[in-house]
Amino acid sequence: MLYYLFKYLEETYQFTGASLFGFLTFRAAVAIILSLLISTIFGKRIIRFLQNQLVGETIRDLGLDGQKEKAGTPTMGGVIIILATIIPVLLLAKLDNIYIILLLITTVWMGVIGFIDDYIKKFKNDKEGLKGKFKILGQVGLGIIVGTTLFFHSDVTIKEKIPAHLQADVVSNQQSSIQFYPETKSTKTTIPFVKSNEFDYADLITWIHPGLEKYAWIVFVLAVIFIITAVSNGANLTDGIDGLAAGTSAIIVLTLGIFAWVSGNIIFSDYLNIMYIPRVEEITIYIAAFVGALIGFLWYNTYPAQVFMGDTGSLTIGGIIAVIAIAVRKEWLIPVLCGIFLAENLSVVLQVGYFKYTRKKYGAGRRIFKMSPLHHHYQKSGYHESKIVTRFWIVGILLAILTIVTLKIR
Repeated sequence: MLYYLFKYLEETYQFTGASLFGFLTFRAAVAIILSLLISTIFGKRIIRFLQNQLVGETIRDLGLDGQKEKAGTPTMGGVIIILATIIPVLLLAKLDNIYIILLLITTVWMGVIGFIDDYIKKFKNDKEGLKGKFKILGQVGLGIIVGTTLFFHSDVTIKEKIPAHLQADVVSNQQSSIQFYPETKSTKTTIPFVKSNEFDYADLITWIHPGLEKYAWIVFVLAVIFIITAVSNGANLTDGIDGLAAGTSAIIVLTLGIFAWVSGNIIFSDYLNIMYIPRVEEITIYIAAFVGALIGFLWYNTYPAQVFMGDTGSLTIGGIIAVIAIAVRKEWLIPVLCGIFLAENLSVVLQVGYFKYTRKKYGAGRRIFKMSPLHHHYQKSGYHESKIVTRFWIVGILLAILTIVTLKIR
C-alpha cells in the first residue's frame, strides 16, 4: 500500500524521498525492520493474551530433561510470525505481483489449518488435534492452487539466454543489446550436479510421446503437492525444542532470498549463469519480512521459551518455504537446503518402519534411535537442548552454503 502511495506522490508531486520506495533493497530493509518491531513489541502483548486465554502447552511425560518446566507455556505463537510477515508485505510489496499473491494465500491457508489444529487441541481438549487426513487434504488443496497458478498464469515465465554462437550473429546485425530470448512459459527448474543445471518436468512424459506435453501440468502439480506436503510436515516435526524450527527456518529462508534476488536480476543471473525469472525479485520483500518475523519470534522462543509456535506456526513455515523454493525454481535443492527437515522426517519414518518390521519378525519392536524425531534422540543422549539447537543451526548454515555452491558444481 505504501509502495503505491509513494509512487503516486513521486509521479504527481515529486515528493522528496518518495522515489526510495521504487528500490527493492530499500523496501526489503524497511520490511525486515518493521517485521522485527512488530514481532518483538507486539509479540509480548500476544503472549499475554494467550496466557489470559489459558492457551498453555500440555506436556506428555517423555522422560526428557526440563520437560515438566515447559507445562503451561503459551502455544499458538505462530500468530506472531504470521502477523509480523503479512503486515509489512501488505504495506511495502507490489500486491499485483502473482508471486506475492501466492505467498499471501499460502500464509493464510496454512495458518488457518495450523490454527484449527491448535484450537482443537487446546479448547476441545483433544490431543490429536485436527485429523491427519484433513491436514493432508489442506496441503493437497494448496498444492493444486499453487501448481496450477504457476503453470497457467501468464506472468510466470522465464527468459533463456541466447547461445553464444547465435549471439555473434546478433552482434553482426547491430543488435548487441539482445542477449535473451523473449519471455516464455516453461516447466523447467534448477537441479544440482548435472551439466545443464536444468530439468524440465515435461520430459517425464514426453519421452513416451511428444504429444503428451500438454499434460505436463499434471506432473508439475503432483510434484508441487508432494513438495508442499513434505516440507510443511518436516517443519512441523522440527518444532520440538526451543528455537529449533524458527532458527533453522530463518537460515533456509534467507538463502532462498538470495536466490530470489539473483534470479530476478537479469545482470546477476546472466553473470552467475542461473535461470532468469522475471518479476520473481519481488519475493525478496516477502522474504525480508518473513526472516524478520522469525528472528523476532526467536526473541521469545529461545531457551527457556516464553511461547511456542504450535502448528499455527510450524505448518505455515513449511508451506511458505516450499512455495518460495518452487517459485524461484530451486525446489530440487530442498533435500540439501532443508537437510534438517529431511533428517527429522527420515528419523521418524525409519524409527516407525524398523519398529514395525522387528516386531513382526522377532515379536518385540526394536529402535534405531533412542527417540524420534532426531532432536529428541540427542536429548535422550544427555545433550542440553540449547546445545542441540545451536549445533543444528550450524549444520543448517553449512547446508545453506553447500546449496549455493551446488549451482556451480556441474
